[in-house]
Amino acid sequence: MNTISLMFTTSLILSLTLVTLNLWLTQMNPDQEKLSPYECGFDPLGSARLPFSIRFFLVAILFLLFDLEIALLLPLPWAVQLQFPIATLTWTFIMITLLTLGLIYEWIQGGLEWAE
Repeated sequence: MNTISLMFTTSLILSLTLVTLNLWLTQMNPDQEKLSPYECGFDPLGSARLPFSIRFFLVAILFLLFDLEIALLLPLPWAVQLQFPIATLTWTFIMITLLTLGLIYEWIQGGLEWAE
């Protein structure tokens, strides 16, 4: 058995064991107190299931996108020492250009404005 199949089998067995233990050991006794939303001891004033604004999700997705960009660009100083550094820098420039154009487009469309 090679190393990859051993790791896959071990992780599968461990995952199934933990899920089974979780389902077996947890106490699920929902009552009205547990199901009600917590509002600092006060009675709930409205529905706790109000939908978020789509602008919140847009800003969150943009944050994740640019955070991922930083994670992808982090090894760039070491990648310059590769055999073909021009190719690495070209792909980096293309990625940064596309992300910058997307940000400019969102800015022009008003997608980053909180108030209308």
